[in-house]
Amino acid sequence: MRITGGVWRSRRLRGPAKDSTVRPTPDSMRERAFAVLGESIAGARFLDLFAGTGAVGLEALSRGAAAAVFVERHRGTAGVLRANCAAFDLGEDRARVVVQPAVAAVAALARRGERFDLAWADPPFGSWEDGLEALTKAFATGLLAPGAVACLECPERARVDGLLPDHLEVFRDLKGGASRVLLIRRFNVAR
Repeated sequence: MRITGGVWRSRRLRGPAKDSTVRPTPDSMRERAFAVLGESIAGARFLDLFAGTGAVGLEALSRGAAAAVFVERHRGTAGVLRANCAAFDLGEDRARVVVQPAVAAVAALARRGERFDLAWADPPFGSWEDGLEALTKAFATGLLAPGAVACLECPERARVDGLLPDHLEVFRDLKGGASRVLLIRRFNVAR
């Protein structure tokens, strides 16, 4: 695994343990999605849900995000994530790791009044709906700022039709192999 763009382009990341169930986002999919997000990354506060090794949030920081919060429920995996953040000399003000299930973390961050411009959820594919639930809750609680974009990485066969609240829409669908990334926003965002 490596960072695909920005100031840390081509830097390698520590991967998951061999016996881990963590499935990192492929470099090519990360590169495509971040190309679509483009200039919206600069200065953004980034929320990385189901963060795993932190590759997605670190990619955002490399491409100009101001700060990232990484949410990972498994302590062992969070250790790898912390090691990756430490390798980039990132302090708590730029990269914070929260060890908690995603939906609970969304509620806790919202209660503290935090706001994010971009969010990414990459849950285990067997429970991809958990990622959709976390992102939906992030929009509903105001954790995602007006104009925010949320990305859901899910299996290619996943169908969100009928699962999104009426005020949210999928405006891009990036397919690649067995996975896809759905870009989601509020309907009232100016096009």
